[in-house]
Order: sequence, then C-alpha cells, then structure tokens
Amino acid sequence: MPSIVSPRSGTAFELAKGSVLSIIDPEGEQVADLIAYGARDVGEVISSGRTFDYASRLYLTTGDPLYSNRSNVMLRIVEDTVGRHDFLLAPCSREMFRIIYGDAEPHRGCFGNLAAALAPFGVPPDSIGATFNCFMNVPVDGATGEIRVLPPLSRPGDRIVFAAEMDLIVGLTACSAGQSNNYAFKPIHYEISSP
Repeated sequence: MPSIVSPRSGTAFELAKGSVLSIIDPEGEQVADLIAYGARDVGEVISSGRTFDYASRLYLTTGDPLYSNRSNVMLRIVEDTVGRHDFLLAPCSREMFRIIYGDAEPHRGCFGNLAAALAPFGVPPDSIGATFNCFMNVPVDGATGEIRVLPPLSRPGDRIVFAAEMDLIVGLTACSAGQSNNYAFKPIHYEISSP
C-alpha cells in the first residue's frame, strides 16, 4: 500500500542508499515537490544548478542523476511515465501566494509544508531552495526565456521512480499552487522499496 500525502500538505522521511522511491500521481495533474538532503550532513542538498550543469539540459527523465551542491549523485531517475518535470522554480510559499495571486490570507504553501516536515531532521527553512517538481509542466520559450506554468501532463497512475545513491532525508509535498495543478488539489502517493 502506498503512503499518502494529503492535498496541500507535505511529509519528510529517511531514504536509505539503494532504496527505490516511487512518486505516483493517483488522480492526474498533481505536482509533488521533492527535496533531498544528505542524511549525515544536511548541509548537502539537492542542486538544480549542479544537475543542469552536468546534464546540459533542463528536462530530466529516465537515466538522469540528480546531483547535490557538492556534486555527488543523490538520486537517479530509473523510471518516468511522464517525461516532463520542473527543476527551475522554488516551492510555492505564503509570500508567493501574496505576490502572484494577491491572496490576503495566503496558504503556507509547499515551502511552509516542507519547513514543518523537515524541522525534526534539523533542516532549517533557509536551506529549502529549488525543488525537483515532479509532474510540473513549465515550458521555456527558446527565444525570450519566458516561462509559463501549464497543467501537468501526468494522468492517473503516472509515476516517477528514483534510486537513492546515498543515505538521504527527503521532503515531499502535494503541491498547494492552483496554477501548477490545473486549479484542483489532489493527493500524491509514494512507495519505498528497501534495498
């Protein structure tokens, strides 16, 4: 049975080296923000910049490694039924809902959900940067560099599967931003297979 991340919430857990993490979109068109830290030193964190440097492209899929800020492989994508994810944008936050959406009483967003879930592992909020946004669909205009947030391409049951290449602490959300999820909020499922 998969574990469930309820709509607009988050969780955190340990992931041992050699384990396989499957992130599943059970209903379709739902983003899951993922961030990872070294279990032995939370100063080591997943890095979009390092990953893009070594992959030489923005869109990552099966076979691609995700690197840390210290150039170590943290996770490797071993299966991907969607093929479009975002690694450019930071997790939605109370400030983002206020600035972009104009919300007077904004939701704490994925940033707040990750901060609360990761706090027991000693991860400070300021170390939560760009997340690997599973299923998020952010095309980039090749001429202008303009980005757009479009509905995810994921359909019910689609998944992305990672192999852990080091001992990790993982934060995971069911994204809280309406634009990212085609203006509906749904759960995310995940499963861990031990080495």
